[in-house]
Amino acid sequence: MQLNVGGQLFSTSLSTLRKHPNSKLAELLTRRTTAAFCDAQGRVFIDRDGAHFGAVLEFLRSERLPAGNIQEVHREAMYYNIQPLIKRLEETPQLFGELVGRQQFLSRVPHYKENIEVLIRIARAEAIAARHSTIMICVLRTEEDLGFYDNAISSLEADKESVVTFGPWKAALSTKDLLDCVKMDIESQGYVVRIEPHVGEKSFLSRSYDYFHKLTFSWW
Repeated sequence: MQLNVGGQLFSTSLSTLRKHPNSKLAELLTRRTTAAFCDAQGRVFIDRDGAHFGAVLEFLRSERLPAGNIQEVHREAMYYNIQPLIKRLEETPQLFGELVGRQQFLSRVPHYKENIEVLIRIARAEAIAARHSTIMICVLRTEEDLGFYDNAISSLEADKESVVTFGPWKAALSTKDLLDCVKMDIESQGYVVRIEPHVGEKSFLSRSYDYFHKLTFSWW
């Protein structure tokens, strides 16, 4: 059987593609649907980027995992719903740390994903005729930090309306760990950013707070 996956051609057997009956591949290749998804040459057509389909096909043939591009192949395995491949990939060091460590931590940080979207939206709005966009981040590690939030935000000289606040969270990881995650997740979308502590004016009459950090996007 020949397949056309996003313009890339593959040859294999029907039994290989149907190896896991509950997968999307097996579903696509039922007798009812095969005729409806063929290209002009009669090859089964799958409208998806075929760059990593070879690795998926190799697993179906030999149960061999790819040596690289683990996250990309995992994404394809999720799309095709090949559960044995998903499970094996999630046990690799590359994905185990991400799923069990980092993502479990981030799930305990309130509104983390929404805050990442807000940061990007604000930065893009401030990019007009500018080389950089700088946004203030407030990180409240503990409930005790949260209790000082009003005083801390009052002491801030910057625009208080655009401050994006993370936390508090119930996990052992530090403020630096959270900031590393913020940088990683924004850069994974193609942006160039840096994060540095915000140094406010010090006064003998008021307490200084280390909750604030400057996130800077570089556009060119």
